[in-house]
Parts: sequence; C-alpha cells; structure tokens
Amino acid sequence: MTSPPPSDADDRRAVAPVICYPTDTLPAADPAVFDRARAAVERIDVVTVPPRDAAAIRVAAGQVLRIHCPTGPQVGDLNLFNAHDLSERFYSGKTRALHGTHVTTGDRLWSCFPYLRPMATITHDTLGWYGRDAFGGGVHDVIGTRCDPYTARLLGGGDYHHCCHSNLTRALCAATGLSLHAAEAQVHDVLNVFMCTGFTADTGQYFMKASPVRAGDYLDLLAEIDLLAVMSACPGGDCSAQHSSDTATCHPLAMEVLDAKGAAPWSEPPLNPYDRSHGL
Repeated sequence: MTSPPPSDADDRRAVAPVICYPTDTLPAADPAVFDRARAAVERIDVVTVPPRDAAAIRVAAGQVLRIHCPTGPQVGDLNLFNAHDLSERFYSGKTRALHGTHVTTGDRLWSCFPYLRPMATITHDTLGWYGRDAFGGGVHDVIGTRCDPYTARLLGGGDYHHCCHSNLTRALCAATGLSLHAAEAQVHDVLNVFMCTGFTADTGQYFMKASPVRAGDYLDLLAEIDLLAVMSACPGGDCSAQHSSDTATCHPLAMEVLDAKGAAPWSEPPLNPYDRSHGL
C-alpha cells in the first residue's frame, strides 16, 4: 500500500542533489601514468579467454593490461587482485561512488578496505566516444555484479555452470591452487568490460543492451600494483538479449600484458593512511 504524498511532495522532490564524494581533492593520476602507457608497446604475455569461460594473467606494477576484443562483440567480467595478497581486491562499489556508474580514460579502479588505493588507471578506451545514450546507458559499468547460478536459481532457472561467477571461480582456483570453495569466496563484484548498461528511468531497474564493442576495440589499464587479473567471457555474448545461457553468440576475449622498454621502476601507491582505530 502506497502512503499518500504530503502537501509539499513536489518541493521535496525538487531539492537539489549533493554529490556524496566530491573528487576535487582525490589524488589524480600522474601524467607519467599516461606517458608510461603510451610507451608500453612490447607485448610480453597474452592469454585468450574462451567464450563462456574465464582465464587469469599476472601483470606487474607499471605494465599495461590490455583487454582486447579480437573477433566480434563480446562482454567480459573482470576481477582484480593484489598478486601477493588476495584480500586486497577490486572494490566496484567505491569505484562507482568516486567515478560514477561507468568508467573510462582517467578513472581509477580502487581496492577494498582497509587498503583503498588505486589498483589500476584506465589509460585508453576505444569506446570512450559512446558516452551516454538516450536510454541512459553507458559502457564499462561498475553497477552490475556478475551473472551467477544462485540468482538463476532464485529466479526459477536451472543450474548453469558457465555463468561469469562460476567461470571466475574456476579460473581463480586454477591460477592460485585454492580449493574451489576458497576461490569462490574471493570472487567479487566486477568491472563489466565493454558491457552497455544503465537504470530504467521509470522503475530504476538495471538494464543491459547490445554492446557497441566491435573487433579491434580495447581497454587499457595501467597496473599501479602487481595484479592478478581474472576475466570471464560472458555467456551473454554482447548482452543484447540474455545471459547465463548457451543461446547467445559468443566470442573470445584477450588479455595482453604490455611493457615499456627501458622504463624506470614503478613506485606503487601507498596504502590508505587511516589508522584503523575506529574510535576505540
């Protein structure tokens, strides 16, 4: 039952919003980050992420992780970890709070508490031209979680083992030697690379639509710390219709590691300086 609106309902709705996290004082990416990324032309490693599966790759601090769409429109779900400490991992919620629902060149991908520091900086985005469409959609979102078998069951579906959550779990298990259940506990909310998403204006529901990505597009992330990157090639393909099924046409993705020849050693950003006393 909906409560009746107060007499000043329109006035209350008209109150101007306040940005929760003004970013004027947020440490900006050093121009040297982009200089280094432009110089990173030597490909030293590459893995193919098969359709409806996942793969992992290690990226040293100061190297560039290029996520490349080589053959056809395909969305990828990305997890990032500190390569030496899996408890430090990508924090999509805080990245969203700082940079907005979708990220592009110049935005940084932040790690979870208590570390809260940049893990990577986006230095090039061939889909940066897309911006916002008439539906409010954008590319590379940090609002979706990842397709998973638990939600599929909740919504009345059957078991499907090649959703992104399961793909990421298997790939992390293989990359680290963790047990399947221990690896699953480390899988976290993702950067939806190449995915085009938003919220409906009337109901506020999360939507997806056909990704504008085409063969040859890529997203470059300069690693600010040593990273373990794990990515799933979503079973939804370009996510134009559905995910968590074998219906969509899917393509592989590639994760390439690029290095700058002769570059000076990279200095990783410091851990967050909060003393963790929490008032005690």
